[in-house]
Amino acid sequence: MKETVAPSGAELRARAEIDLAALRANVRTLRERAPGAALMAVVKADAYGHGAAACARAAVEAGATWLGTATPQEALALRAPESGVPDDVRVMCWLWTPGGPWREAIEAGVDVSLSGTWALDEVIRAARLAGRPARVQLKADTGLGRGGCQPADWAGLVAGALRAEAEGLLRITGLWSHFACADEPGHPSIAAQLSRFREMVAYAEGQGVDPEVRHIANSPATLTLPESHFDLVRPGIALYGVSPSPEIGTSADFGLRPVMTLSASLALVKHVPGGHGVSYGHHYVTPGATTLGLVPLGYADGIPRHASAAGPVLVEGKWRTVAGRVAMDQFVVDLGGDDPGPGAEAVLFGPGDRGEPTAEDWAQAAGTIAYEIVTRIGHRVPRVHVNEGNEGNEGNDPEEGSGR
Repeated sequence: MKETVAPSGAELRARAEIDLAALRANVRTLRERAPGAALMAVVKADAYGHGAAACARAAVEAGATWLGTATPQEALALRAPESGVPDDVRVMCWLWTPGGPWREAIEAGVDVSLSGTWALDEVIRAARLAGRPARVQLKADTGLGRGGCQPADWAGLVAGALRAEAEGLLRITGLWSHFACADEPGHPSIAAQLSRFREMVAYAEGQGVDPEVRHIANSPATLTLPESHFDLVRPGIALYGVSPSPEIGTSADFGLRPVMTLSASLALVKHVPGGHGVSYGHHYVTPGATTLGLVPLGYADGIPRHASAAGPVLVEGKWRTVAGRVAMDQFVVDLGGDDPGPGAEAVLFGPGDRGEPTAEDWAQAAGTIAYEIVTRIGHRVPRVHVNEGNEGNEGNDPEEGSGR
């Protein structure tokens, strides 16, 4: 859950500006989509590359009452005093392996997810050592085929958890699952998973489970499947203003604003003749005399090599394209004879207000999804958080709450 900030007074090679006013506005928009449910802000993977602690605080300010993480370490970092996350906010963690820090999570009040009896056995042992009951959520595999308990094994897991609850070793706080195809409207698995989830919840409750929350809705389900909202919705990528799928709509269609803007300062601008090879392998050769701009970002910073010859960049109001291969630390754009000079801003992606590309544009260029584009930006690129604590003047209008 590492966060970086701009060195004081220093010019940055590159920066990922994180607009926390946009994130708060996105949280409010998502809450409006699910007015009868609480909202868990998923901040796993360093808040999808945006900086977990700062984004968690902003989400809570906008009304999130739960935070979701993958690894135990992510959850424990949010429970540390330096995170600034209020103690009354629930934190859940779902990606456990044998020998994990169960006791530490129990002592920190983290909700832990159980998908099998091995995990139940480990959490029971840890609860005895901690001298306090664990908060556990039972995950049902309703058809995704990843984590979660298979329907055939559900009765055993529920029975074991209820026995431990009766002994005061744990409290079953939630029943949950995850969609496989909620980003594909009309996919038959959606209705099938909802039906299976209702059946598995009904069985558990019939055996005596009394959960605080039941939840299955991820970002696309929060936006498009109100019948899936239950007690809690669990948006991830939508918090950061990125549509979970072009097929269900753009960010703007849902009233969401992208939170991250990735930019760099050109390290070099030079005039070259026609027929000049560019970058490794000379897969791009200048068609005539031109100018080349050197962007000091590469695949070590998370710029996808698969976007070689395709990734878009805005320089002085014009879209340029990666010329040749993306290298480890840098790539080149053909400026077509323009000479903005070294230090000129190159915007790789952002909200699109200034005509710049978006993360979705890069996803299409690289043959991937926008989730990967924002999440893979490395920690060599400082996260510069703006609009912290600016609750009184913000929204999805780019001119509001700029805080710059």
